[in-house]
Amino acid sequence: MSEGKKRTISIEIPEPIARDIEENWGNLERRTLEALAVEGYRTQMFSAGQVRWMLDLAGCYEVDRFLKEREVDLNYDEADLERDIQTSSKIRTK
Repeated sequence: MSEGKKRTISIEIPEPIARDIEENWGNLERRTLEALAVEGYRTQMFSAGQVRWMLDLAGCYEVDRFLKEREVDLNYDEADLERDIQTSSKIRTK
């Protein structure tokens, strides 16, 4: 994942809705970015690493916490489990 340039996008929403969002959820730009990251991860368009990069989170545990707080299931399948088991076995045999 390249730490290249970032793109600024803009959206137009009615001012009363923007005020309601900010009053209830805080920073409108941050909440919009978080919603985009959640939906991208939920649809498997973004990886956990991409979510971390988009939201400037400190590490994988922070990404997991962020997603769990939003009731998003982690993208973790049997192949991931098998890799983790193999890695764990290698570490234990050292």
